[in-house]
Amino acid sequence: MALSKLDGKQFKAMIESGANHLSNRHHEIDALNVFPVPDGDTGTNMHLTFSSGVKDSLNIHSDHVGDIAKGLSKGLLMGARGNSGVILSQIFRGFYQSIDGKPFVTALDMAHAFVKGSEIAYKAVMRPVEGTILTVLRESACYAQKFAIENPEIDVITYMDYLIKEAHVSLQNTPELLPVLKEVGVVDSGGAGLVVIFEGFRYSLIGSPVAAVETVEHGGSAQLSMENDEFGYCTEFIIRIEPEKMDFFSEDKLKKGLSRLGDSIVVVQDEDIVKVHIHTLTPGDALNLAQRYGEFVKLKIENMQEQHAAILEGSHGHGTSEKPAAPRKKYAIVAVAAGDGIKTMFEELRADIVINGGQTMNPSTEDFVAAIQSLNAEHIFVLPNNSNIVLAAQQAESVCEEQNVHVLITKSIPQGLSACIMFNPEVSYEDNLQEMSAAIAHVKTGQVTYAIKDTVIDGQEIKANEYMGIVEKKIVVCIKDRLEATKIMVDELIDSDAEIVTLIYGNDVSEDEANEISEYITSKYNVEVEVHEGKQPVYSFIVGVE
Repeated sequence: MALSKLDGKQFKAMIESGANHLSNRHHEIDALNVFPVPDGDTGTNMHLTFSSGVKDSLNIHSDHVGDIAKGLSKGLLMGARGNSGVILSQIFRGFYQSIDGKPFVTALDMAHAFVKGSEIAYKAVMRPVEGTILTVLRESACYAQKFAIENPEIDVITYMDYLIKEAHVSLQNTPELLPVLKEVGVVDSGGAGLVVIFEGFRYSLIGSPVAAVETVEHGGSAQLSMENDEFGYCTEFIIRIEPEKMDFFSEDKLKKGLSRLGDSIVVVQDEDIVKVHIHTLTPGDALNLAQRYGEFVKLKIENMQEQHAAILEGSHGHGTSEKPAAPRKKYAIVAVAAGDGIKTMFEELRADIVINGGQTMNPSTEDFVAAIQSLNAEHIFVLPNNSNIVLAAQQAESVCEEQNVHVLITKSIPQGLSACIMFNPEVSYEDNLQEMSAAIAHVKTGQVTYAIKDTVIDGQEIKANEYMGIVEKKIVVCIKDRLEATKIMVDELIDSDAEIVTLIYGNDVSEDEANEISEYITSKYNVEVEVHEGKQPVYSFIVGVE
């Protein structure tokens, strides 16, 4: 049956189907991330971003497509997480701009709208990279627009079929444009996520809308809705497997059991020690499942709903107290960090708000906006401290037009700390920007974490569960011994110009282990070493060199 145009009801059903399809498959998208670290979250970020937009659009009490698209665009804008989420929000911002004022849309309207979305998305990225979601959209939208113009009588389904066909062709070609994709043997994760959304759209158009997947645990059902997936409890623990149960323990078996309880699951075994991370609505069930194998060494459960609410209220989030009302001041600083120790470091360096987030939980644009709007200051400096958070911070800067917001491009915790150290409340904001930016440029960062899969990247063989030493964006070592990996990474990081080394150890590292690394550095290099207990997840060591 031909579908010549979409009304508001059909449009809502279409975008909801796209969101559900992405929700059901976002783990597959995560797995396409090139870097084998436990923070490959492109699919998760796109899922949470698009879900936010659809949630807002479904609350629009109108059958006017333009009005619904406006709600979708606003929800995506505020809910955008990570670079992939920000780009996705810009795609549908352009889409909305193209169909604004239209009560319904035809195939040609959609064709023009996706081309407009491509144009807006490219403008949002300072240095667009081909072989990414940008390429997949641009190529597919342009070819589909040409097809629609040449065939003005086509219906919406025929247009969507053509768009998806061209998107698949472009997606499969991404490894030819980005050598690292070819080396690892994957297509671009962001582009794959976009194709999944398009496919979800089509399922709705042909009368088979995608529903959100349900999981069953202990005989009951738990709807993994968009909102529940975003919040719940961030549960992290370490267990020591009892000797008599070693033969029965299996990482895969534990992962399978945990997968019925939540998502964002990481399970890593190091001899008799097992580290677990999961986002779940039922943390008690996750603990009971793991306790079958041994005793807990460390345990932490954080309510992500409470963290989110605290951020929106302008507080410091988990682990910090609410900020009392204060008179207007000249400067304020907003930083992003994970780990109570690192948060304290930023607070001691005059950070007014520390947003809880980082590698495995990228803050949304809304989180930044809420933090910025809660501050009463003439100038607000924002430190994202992660390359995947910069775009969301910059998007918040553009939203907060009434405040003087300055996003500094800090791509690591050491860069953010160095910027804070150089901040001077007694000088002009121009001088502060200059000094803080100069400090950022002189910081090199190294990190140690574990690999989540077997792969080869930059010629380096990576094996799952081994420890990787990463200097800036390059993996320089991957071996079983964590401390040895750290020492090799440090040797690559420190050069003859180094003067100060900041060593931050995570929640899975003992003070003795941190001291061993510190002593190794001081015995080999003529530098000053500062050791801090960061209590951060994911990364055993974060090392800054100035």
